[in-house]
Amino acid sequence: MFSSHDDAAMPMAAQTAQTAQTEQTEQTEQGAQGAQGAQGARRAGFEANKLSKRLHRQVGQAITDFHMIGEGDKVMVCVSGGKDSYALLDILINLRERAPVRFDLVAVNLDQKQPGFPEHVLPEYLKSRGVPFHIEAQDTYSIVKRLVPEGQTMCSLCSRLRRGILYRVAGELGATRIALGHHRDDMVVTLLMNMFFGGRMKGMPPKLVSDDGRHVVIRPLAYVAETDLERWAGHRRFPIIPCSLCGSQANLQRVLVKKMLREWERQYPGRSDNMLRAMAHLVPSHLMDRNLHPFATLQPSGVPDAGGDIAFDEEPCVAPSAEAARPISLNPTLPRLVPLEESAP
Repeated sequence: MFSSHDDAAMPMAAQTAQTAQTEQTEQTEQGAQGAQGAQGARRAGFEANKLSKRLHRQVGQAITDFHMIGEGDKVMVCVSGGKDSYALLDILINLRERAPVRFDLVAVNLDQKQPGFPEHVLPEYLKSRGVPFHIEAQDTYSIVKRLVPEGQTMCSLCSRLRRGILYRVAGELGATRIALGHHRDDMVVTLLMNMFFGGRMKGMPPKLVSDDGRHVVIRPLAYVAETDLERWAGHRRFPIIPCSLCGSQANLQRVLVKKMLREWERQYPGRSDNMLRAMAHLVPSHLMDRNLHPFATLQPSGVPDAGGDIAFDEEPCVAPSAEAARPISLNPTLPRLVPLEESAP
């Protein structure tokens, strides 16, 4: 039998109601997704602001602790195109606007003539930041490839060549400080490498006089974790330029030690900070360097020493106090270069 008109209208009405309900559900879901997206954006902005404050605070604190930059200094920032040097320049530009001392910045890049190097990237970026810059073109790539046998480490020769060129450029530009982008992890890894492979307790200093005796070299990122620099580079969208020399040596001892340090930090958060703190709190009497402590002339004094050795027991490794666990301050009595609340760009 054929259905009547009323019978046919009933399923159509039900279908219309179902469609309306589906559209309402979709609108509700879209609204929820939009709210979640807005909440996620706020959360991301909050985290980026926290990261910015931490980075600017740590760099300002390192500059203050080690008197890296003074009134009237001209700071030559070595910019390679990697995340570390981009972040260093970015933070110094921001700190300069708030610093209690006046100093100038000039960015310098050494174009080593590596194949495929995008020569336009850095000049375009530096122009956009409004910072004076100098591009020094020297074909050190060919020298390194010619002199270093295939399969051997290129870092030593490459570093010596770059160092000599940058020292010369610093003199020509009248720079009073040379700023490098080494960070906390670089300093700790260098300490470990010297211990493992060089038999020395030697790290990477935050400030030094160059080996030619003419320049002061500073590392304002000394307190900064590499993971924070990676996040900052992503947030700021730096135009990263990979190095075809360093980046092609995956089995370098430094790469392997850094990987080990990352794994330690994953298992025991805070270990890298503790190691950096240890570099500033040496106890020569509990090491073995006869040039630092008079072992040969030691005599009992008869006076108790609270800091003396526990001769027959293993000295416990005491966890750092709450005060010691705060952000690293190797010289907390000095004023900060930039107040914390003003440190964000």
